Amino acid sequence: MCDTSVACIPRAAVYDAPRMAMSSKLGELLLNAQEWGLGRLSRLSGQQGPRHLRTGMEGEQAALFWLRRSSIVVVARRWTSARLRGDVDLIGWDGATLCFFEVKARTARDMTPAESQVDDEKRRILRSLARAYLHNFPAAQRAAIPVRFDVVAVYLLGGSPEVHHFPGAFGWR
Repeated sequence: MCDTSVACIPRAAVYDAPRMAMSSKLGELLLNAQEWGLGRLSRLSGQQGPRHLRTGMEGEQAALFWLRRSSIVVVARRWTSARLRGDVDLIGWDGATLCFFEVKARTARDMTPAESQVDDEKRRILRSLARAYLHNFPAAQRAAIPVRFDVVAVYLLGGSPEVHHFPGAFGWR
């Protein structure tokens, strides 16, 4: 059962559907075309909004395409709950595992790496949002779904983005 605030893909469809091989020329070409088109639209829309928000959006977009190239099926972007504060940057399936991704983007390398900015408070918020998201699944399935919390650090230093993926960066506790 899904509500309108959730991008729902039936669990069976995720597990049973043959995954598109990202190594194929056609799949890679399609992803490159989508990435180019979204980047072009972003540039055409002008310099709207604060710089840090634009950096965050660019980082999320870079992470999205990087994860898709890594055969992760992304099912939601910037997912929110009406009852809870905060959002989950990306939600996707890595095989049978449901992953909640927190993306941290930077335009420069500082003394502290981007991934270290996911503090205890942000982890608590992400765990609460993950529980809310899981409530959209039937109770019998919910307990059987393996969950992972990942952090994706994106450095936008000019040229192509540098992406670092940290699977299982933290757990439920």
